[in-house]
Amino acid sequence: MRRLLAFLALLIQQVPLRTDQQSGTTATLIAVSAVNDSVVWVAGNNRTFVRTTDGGATWHAGQVPVPDAPRLQFRDVHAVDANTAYLLSIGNGRESRIFKTTDAGTSWTQQYVNPDSAAFYDCFDFWDARRGLVIGDEVNGEIMILETRDGGTTWIRVRSSSLPPAIRGEGSFASSGTCLVTRPGGHAWISTTKSRVLHTADYGTTWSVATVPFAIADTAGAPSVSFRDNRNGMVFGGFGALPTDTIIAVTSDGGATWTARGRPPIRGGVWGGAYVPGARAPTVVVVGSTGAAWSRDDGRTWTPIDTLKYWGLAFPSPRGGWLVGDRGRITRISGFQE
Repeated sequence: MRRLLAFLALLIQQVPLRTDQQSGTTATLIAVSAVNDSVVWVAGNNRTFVRTTDGGATWHAGQVPVPDAPRLQFRDVHAVDANTAYLLSIGNGRESRIFKTTDAGTSWTQQYVNPDSAAFYDCFDFWDARRGLVIGDEVNGEIMILETRDGGTTWIRVRSSSLPPAIRGEGSFASSGTCLVTRPGGHAWISTTKSRVLHTADYGTTWSVATVPFAIADTAGAPSVSFRDNRNGMVFGGFGALPTDTIIAVTSDGGATWTARGRPPIRGGVWGGAYVPGARAPTVVVVGSTGAAWSRDDGRTWTPIDTLKYWGLAFPSPRGGWLVGDRGRITRISGFQE
């Protein structure tokens, strides 16, 4: 009997507990940012944002009023606290914009409107309430990165001389809000469509670049990157990947070198991936167009979670996190070992 109970307990642990939550919108939800286990913000199409302060028991949906661009798509969100958050819209030229609220979404300030018709911004992340970065697609052979040091009041382009040259057509995937990730102490990593990862260790003053072992094609590349500390990370490979393509790689030296790792059981590549912070074992979750999966051995083996379509994900603690997707889908998953 003891063996049977132990075996059943092991089976229960193999798949995190899924709880569907009511978002209050039917918009496609792309990115999610969790401040803690209670406060979470989500970004989506049609100028949509969604917010909870009770761990998802109740969600409140809204739309940012943008009279001159009523169809903006918010592809990334960064939450500072229950009242303060940033949204990034994507598109060519003036469609790429940054908005900020300090009153829980009651009003929004348009902080930045892209003035360059050739530029297209993809995702962003912040070290704190004042310092952040935005990554965009290549323009004239140069990588486009914006930085702020004053909470978004001003956004300034990072000098191209401090960045490696871009590969023609290189950019980042605006698919989950996870193509740029920051960590304390000035570290940030950016994954690109040309299967490269950029790294800074000094708040964006200087940058290095490394190649990851993924295919380089219009529908491949690296849509997402995540780090569990300043040395150990994982990069996730892309849209339209062939069944034989490598789509997971890991690093143990801060992103200087990358090694291929096991393929998760979702078809077509990973759109977003994230480590579960504080988990006892190196636990990571991935999402894509054909489902979600998780690994608790740093990507060596994977277990499916479900087969629903998800775009983005975020985990504030080992107690759980959120996956978001089409038609307002928000799913909380929990049950990870602490």
